[in-house]
Order: sequence, then structure tokens, then C-alpha cells
Amino acid sequence: MALPIVIWPELVLTEPTVAVRDFDAQLEALLSRMLESVIAAEGIGIAANQIGVPLRVALVGREDGSFFEIVNPEIVEWLEPLSLREGCLSVPDHFEPVSRFRKVRVRYQDKGGSWHEDVAEDRLAHVFQHEIDHLNGKVFVEHLSSLKRGLIRAKMLKLKRDG
Repeated sequence: MALPIVIWPELVLTEPTVAVRDFDAQLEALLSRMLESVIAAEGIGIAANQIGVPLRVALVGREDGSFFEIVNPEIVEWLEPLSLREGCLSVPDHFEPVSRFRKVRVRYQDKGGSWHEDVAEDRLAHVFQHEIDHLNGKVFVEHLSSLKRGLIRAKMLKLKRDG
């Protein structure tokens, strides 16, 4: 069952998440709920805190529609600055150019606890960076000017209020 997406500036989105220590059925269930939620929201990635779970777990969408399941990820190398238009399930209907890197090397664990390292480029690299930012308690609007961020924050608070 898909869970509702948490809307920024909810506290769970602004604090760093906790590393996963137990690679068990609960993690498997969380990944399943996250997959249902990202598909229902038509997203290309989701972090656990976007459904209210403050754990260091995310899904990153591949071009073929499948997802990387990343647990306790970290970016270990960044190359070539690049700005792309970006949006977020937790900041609906807002898209802005965000400066990130064209190529990243990411280290993460899978749901069984095994470590992997992948190199991502272009849009995929952007999504990895976006989701890892979430796990670090940072939403893409924090890359914007304080004026733009303030305007978007006011709209999100109104959206939450109006339900």
C-alpha cells in the first residue's frame, strides 16, 4: 500500500536520517512500501524520510523504470558541475535548475547488507545526489536563493493547511 508523501518543510525532511543496522524483513517491507509510494506518485526516486521514516534508505530510478535500492549510501567522488531542472515529490509542482555534478561515484549497501559501488552520469547522477541529499536532511530548495526558497515554503505551508 502506497504511503502519503511528506511535504516540506516537515521536520523529518530537514534532519539527517539514521544508518540502517538491521538488514531484515522490516527493511524489505520498507523498500516495498517505498516502491509502491514512488510508483503511485509517478516519481523517479524517493527517500525513506519522504514517507516519514528517518532511515538511510532510498530508491533511485533507472532509465528502464526499475530502481536501485540504496541503503546507507555515500557519494565518494564528484566530477564536472552541471545544472539540471529538478523537482521533488515533497515539493509538488515546483521545478528549478539545481547545480550538482554530471558524474558521481556512489557507495551503498543493498537490502542484504552487501556493499556496492557504481558510477552514475547525467540524469541518473542527479537523482542519486537528490536522494542522498534527502537522507542528509536537505531538500533541493536549499540549493535555491533564500527568496525563492521562502516563496516555495509559503506555498507548501498553504498546501498543507488547505489539505
